[in-house]
Amino acid sequence: MRRKLKRKFYNRPTLKVAKDLLGKYLVVQKGEKILSGKIVEAEAYIGTNDPACHASRGMTPRNKVMFGPPGYAYIYFTYGMYHCLNLVTEKKGFPAAVLIRAIEPDQGMELMMKRRGMKNIKNLTSGPGKLCQAMGLDRSLNGEDLCSGRIWVEDRREGVSKIKSTSRVGVTNGKNKKWRFYIYDSGFVSKR
Repeated sequence: MRRKLKRKFYNRPTLKVAKDLLGKYLVVQKGEKILSGKIVEAEAYIGTNDPACHASRGMTPRNKVMFGPPGYAYIYFTYGMYHCLNLVTEKKGFPAAVLIRAIEPDQGMELMMKRRGMKNIKNLTSGPGKLCQAMGLDRSLNGEDLCSGRIWVEDRREGVSKIKSTSRVGVTNGKNKKWRFYIYDSGFVSKR
């Protein structure tokens, strides 16, 4: 049974949402095409006191989606070449989100491989930039409603065996926070 997550799922503490997203399915629909993959790695960013959070210096045109209501996609461009997908959490006005770091491809793998120019399924979506490229996610979908838009997360009632918590990846400030979570036995995570 597939059930699209409702807004109340995202309107909770970010660390809880990040852990609970593991084992759920990220789904993207563009026209007739549907792509999906099991979320196997996620990373939390919480509020203006988190030095690694985009909101640490206040609201800007780039990060304003994070300050909005929960259950929206915050997609930004980084390093001049990659897009990253975040799911906004907690109450409106409190900037927090979960970065989707890796998925295990499920539906639409041929299109994902074409977009990435590769056939190695293990490396296809094992990183935030890789999964955005494979899924066709870019800034045009920034602010998309996860409850009624072209991007959503489904609960397919699949259990998760063991979750590992580690330091976040690719950040200097706030690296000590163990706010990165992944499915321990997944071969699709970005880093061990």
